[in-house]
Amino acid sequence: MPASTSISSILFVCMGNICRSPAGENVMRKLLEEAGLDDKVRCDSAGTISYHTGNPPDPRMSAAGRKRGLPMTGSARKVTEQDLEDFDLILAMDDENFTELEHLSPPECRHKIKNFCGYCIHHPDTQVPDPYYGGEQGFEHVLDLLEDGCARILKQIQEK
Repeated sequence: MPASTSISSILFVCMGNICRSPAGENVMRKLLEEAGLDDKVRCDSAGTISYHTGNPPDPRMSAAGRKRGLPMTGSARKVTEQDLEDFDLILAMDDENFTELEHLSPPECRHKIKNFCGYCIHHPDTQVPDPYYGGEQGFEHVLDLLEDGCARILKQIQEK
């Protein structure tokens, strides 16, 4: 289990910030709202590249998310050094983005960077796979992982 600390802000990070990380942000926002904690915990998402900056979440991810009651809001942006300083918990969707975040982060902030799948209870995956080039089932699997890990993060927040 990842180290438990007080969490008042969470940043979800994937490569382009159009599939996995905005979905993670939207899953977490929904859980926080349902728990009455949406005014206590700030959520956002970003990418390690700026290619998709300004774009909304991928339409296929948005469709899969809306089927689960997620608003799928957001606009792609690149992670900044200020993000790495400001957020309490920075969740990398895979090893490549974890490594990139470590390179971007000041040494004193690296302890806040965690592998998202380290929070999953019901799925053995070690990375959230990028569904961009796959079919519909890939988007569903990503949402399954995100719901699993975000539920555990919510539980940690509630225990504080």
